[in-house]
Amino acid sequence: MTPTEQADPPHYLSAEHHVIGGVRVVTLRGEIDHDVQGVLRGALLNQGGAVPERIVADLSEVTFMDSSGVNIFVTAHQQTTQAAGWIRIAGARPAVRSVLQVTGVDTFVSCHLSVEEALGA
Repeated sequence: MTPTEQADPPHYLSAEHHVIGGVRVVTLRGEIDHDVQGVLRGALLNQGGAVPERIVADLSEVTFMDSSGVNIFVTAHQQTTQAAGWIRIAGARPAVRSVLQVTGVDTFVSCHLSVEEALGA
């Protein structure tokens, strides 16, 4: 695992990274809003300068997400697709899942109940 990245409170987001079967799993904790979009972007896309081909974003500990997070997931989808890969979302809580549904992100980024399910899809 890599060190935890975080933004300054009160808008706190941390990210932990590990690789399972060649897939980068990014576990996020906290709130996703404008103040932490750089942390989210870095966690998903900027590891070593190369866009990872396959990503599972574990949102099970994310308590809030606004349009800033939506925009970054759209960008991550576009970049991973261009690299012949994908991004999947796992474990989104009801409030976050609602944002994904209302914005239509769930129509092109597959959403799963757990990391295990996302890895096996």
